[in-house]
Amino acid sequence: MCSEPLSLAHAASERSVATYRGNTGTVYSPVMERIDVAKQRMHNQRLTGVPFDRPEEVVRWLGAVQSQDYGGAKWGVAQRTTGATNAELDRLFAEGAILRTHVLRPTWHFVAPDDIRWLLGLTGPRVHAANAFRYRQLELDDVTLRRGNDLLANALQGGKSLTRAELAEAIQGGGIDTSGQRLAHMVMYAELDAVICSGHLRGKQFTYALFDERVPRTREFTRDEALAELTRRYFASHGPATVQDFAWWSGLTVTDGKTGIELAKAHLTSEVVDGRTYWLAAAPMAVQPRTPAVHLIPNYDEYLVAYRDRSAALDESVIGKIMSDRDAIFADSIIIDGLVAGRWRRTVGRYEVTVRTSPFVPLSGAERDAVRAAADVYGRFLELPVRFEDVMG
Repeated sequence: MCSEPLSLAHAASERSVATYRGNTGTVYSPVMERIDVAKQRMHNQRLTGVPFDRPEEVVRWLGAVQSQDYGGAKWGVAQRTTGATNAELDRLFAEGAILRTHVLRPTWHFVAPDDIRWLLGLTGPRVHAANAFRYRQLELDDVTLRRGNDLLANALQGGKSLTRAELAEAIQGGGIDTSGQRLAHMVMYAELDAVICSGHLRGKQFTYALFDERVPRTREFTRDEALAELTRRYFASHGPATVQDFAWWSGLTVTDGKTGIELAKAHLTSEVVDGRTYWLAAAPMAVQPRTPAVHLIPNYDEYLVAYRDRSAALDESVIGKIMSDRDAIFADSIIIDGLVAGRWRRTVGRYEVTVRTSPFVPLSGAERDAVRAAADVYGRFLELPVRFEDVMG
């Protein structure tokens, strides 16, 4: 293995940046560059800096966490805590402290119980609109979909949790065909209408519960209140980001994003980087973490999936290793000092987990040690010993 430092991770440290010293003695950068966007995002997402104590705090802070890959999403949440385990995430999910439903975009997200009602009220209509063509293709008209909602609600009453197959039986019992993709879209429709949401796990099977029995009552938000809250929370937890990034993540329109920024402007500030306006919370810039800062993030992690433009995390030296910009969000990625530096895979066995890393470029000794340490953190999350394999890409 080459002992030269990884150029993409260390290029930023070679530049000269004007700084000032705040009241606490912390050094901040008043001028943001592209690499600073990546590092500030790492800090605001709590991958660096001070982590949260509990997984529920992560989900609430981020607003929503994409979670169609349930195992990967749990690991993504845990990395932003002081050491949550896979078993702890399963317990919180079973208890309903973390919920999973279709919201924001047409995919599953983890959300906090206190947030799910206003999030669905704000973004659910947009997902319905995005699905409208597919509903028509599947011959699911409004009458059929609302009838499905009623059948599901009746089947789940009394604290029941049912699997998807059992939901299909309930709908079919009411005389509605659930073949092909009809069932999936009827279940999604019921989630978006706040009729059902995630229940506990039954072995490895997901179940659904009646929304009003699973979710506490919270005060109602006006649309402007909900839009202001989601905008503020997104840019605080995911910033620096553009209004186009917010529109992609939230599933709302760019016009909604601009309105949200105006509504939340007292809590935000902006920076212009390479001619683009980035918004973030009105707070001092992040302190640079000790390098190398390495994370093994899962596919669909918020660090990459939450932005329309992911170029801040993609150095030119690795672009050829990535099939497309979208490919960056579909793979488990090695992140070094905020930049994608390779891929990793895990094979979870009964007695150990194998972590296989494939860097895009040669790593320095310190970077290799940090990657191995990150694999050990993953092992502690699963509460399994790690068998580590490093393969040069």
